[in-house]
Amino acid sequence: MKFFKRLPVIFFLVISISACKTANTVKVEDFKVSMKSPQSVIGEIDLQMETLMGMGQLKKQTVSVLYFPKEDAICLKYKYEFYNYNQFWDRKGRISFINALQKYNEDYNARNLIKDNKSPQKYGSVRGYLVWQQFSFTVQAYANMTMYLGYTFKDRSPYFSVYQREAVYTDDRARDNNRTSPALTMYFTRAQAAELSEIFEQYIIPDGHLPDSHLQDNIEESNIPPKKDNVPKDKY
Repeated sequence: MKFFKRLPVIFFLVISISACKTANTVKVEDFKVSMKSPQSVIGEIDLQMETLMGMGQLKKQTVSVLYFPKEDAICLKYKYEFYNYNQFWDRKGRISFINALQKYNEDYNARNLIKDNKSPQKYGSVRGYLVWQQFSFTVQAYANMTMYLGYTFKDRSPYFSVYQREAVYTDDRARDNNRTSPALTMYFTRAQAAELSEIFEQYIIPDGHLPDSHLQDNIEESNIPPKKDNVPKDKY
């Protein structure tokens, strides 16, 4: 009899624990983009990437920017270590980029930038979609991945950075086709990040929360390039 009297209490505890687990579960909002969807080139931007598997010096790269209206996604088309990559940003990701850049500019102007392990993730993360391929006749891999928004110091200069985590493609029909993209970081001067932010803003429905300040204000790059290359730097 005592056991049956305790049943309501046990039932309540089970429901409470389940509710806590549900509340703590973060829903991952993935999205997909078809390379066959209608698309148009909407601009070009410059950014920096590392060479030699992330161990070399920064190298400036011109990246094509495309818009896929069906999926409302913007694509950054770039090359890295003999592969062609298509990095997609949905509307939520574009808004996060704009807001993260505003916070970075505030920290930059206030001289609050600190070199530590947390700085590349300081302004949060977004979900992206990646399509990558080595040659036109090889496997075209695709998968969602996480991108961290923050900043990184290189050669004692800060860069607004997008740290792209690995994307894992699994082919259920042929294991030999499985692919994992490398983790990599995109480095932006403030002027370069502002150019991409302006493109992102042009392709966002007006009801999104966007910063009021002009991202191009008070942005200067050093006129003296680093030795042995022409990679731009911000004065800091």
